[in-house]
Amino acid sequence: MTPLEIKNDRKTSHIYTVSELTQDIKLILENTFGEIWVEGEVSNFSAYPSGHFYFVLKDDAAILPAVMFSRANREIKFKIENGLKVICLGKIIAYSPRGQYQIIVEKIEPKGIGSLQLALEQLKEKLEKQGLFSPERKRQIPCLPMRIGVVTSLQGAAIKDILKVLERRFKNIRMIIYPVRVQGEGAKEEIAQAIQDLNLFNQEVSVSERIEVMIVGRGGGSMEDLWAFNEELVARAIYHSQIPVISAVGHERDVTIADLVADVRAATPSVAAEIVIPKKEDLKGQIEELTADLKRILQDSIVSFQDTREDLIHRLSLSIDHLLEINAGNFNALYRKLVLLNPLVIARRYQERVMELAKQIYSGINHFFKVRNIEFHKAAEKLTSLSPLNILARGYSI
Repeated sequence: MTPLEIKNDRKTSHIYTVSELTQDIKLILENTFGEIWVEGEVSNFSAYPSGHFYFVLKDDAAILPAVMFSRANREIKFKIENGLKVICLGKIIAYSPRGQYQIIVEKIEPKGIGSLQLALEQLKEKLEKQGLFSPERKRQIPCLPMRIGVVTSLQGAAIKDILKVLERRFKNIRMIIYPVRVQGEGAKEEIAQAIQDLNLFNQEVSVSERIEVMIVGRGGGSMEDLWAFNEELVARAIYHSQIPVISAVGHERDVTIADLVADVRAATPSVAAEIVIPKKEDLKGQIEELTADLKRILQDSIVSFQDTREDLIHRLSLSIDHLLEINAGNFNALYRKLVLLNPLVIARRYQERVMELAKQIYSGINHFFKVRNIEFHKAAEKLTSLSPLNILARGYSI
């Protein structure tokens, strides 16, 4: 009997070590399930700096830890976030040292909606919140530009359609074509770089040589084929472009992120060329209409001027008379004020006052001397009456 076996009265039982048990469970799980599809709701999602995704798949009754390594999640278009219901393809593995099992996800799809459609809706929501679709920032396309930039593939139908329309409508337009890939790996980088380069070109040349409008687009295709124009990198390049941008991607039914950010959306590349360059016949008709309108306005103005000339003269005459009246009244008031302020008038007024004051002073002095003279004589008489000489004169002697 080995140390790992014990014997009782009924049977002999094998006693597993923890390592043996977890290893057997690992073998059973991995050999039983293999590669499977699992449906659940994403929870506790974390994206590590290494590029690996760690999250939990859950339903109402249980949870399943999940990991998606960077090599598998590199091409995911949509954003994985908590609460998103998904379907995952992967393998169940057991991690023996911890006695845990999890699913290694190789492919993930949103439930009920395609991954590309979900990615498109998520990016739309993000860019709309940041104001990239705002109508207020969209610019007018210049009328009859002399230089047009085109960002597209040289092998596609788009460039042929654009050239055909421009050749038919206005042969002496100058075009600067920047060839790029419009689908597949590297397409989004080339499109964004082309938009940036054409803007840099405008900064390096004279005003007369600058590109006035830019067409960015391609012909029709599947959603996957058009996906480069749904990339955030391209959207931001269009948003930051100093040159007005016309987006011409696919057909009428195809609406991309580039269409929403661009200043103008054209249903097709041909329509984009028609927007940029109107027909010569249409321009000629517009010029004739404007000329006729101008002649009519001039004639109406002449008639109106003749009809109102006498009225204007009468009104002007009344205005002049009224103005003269007002100014005459103002002149008289100012003249009266000036007379009152004349130094001679003021001097005469003060001279009269001085003379009056002088008279009053003279009268006061005369009155004063008269009163004092009377008082003096009274005092002299009194003094005389009391003099001893007067007593002796009357016969008195000592």
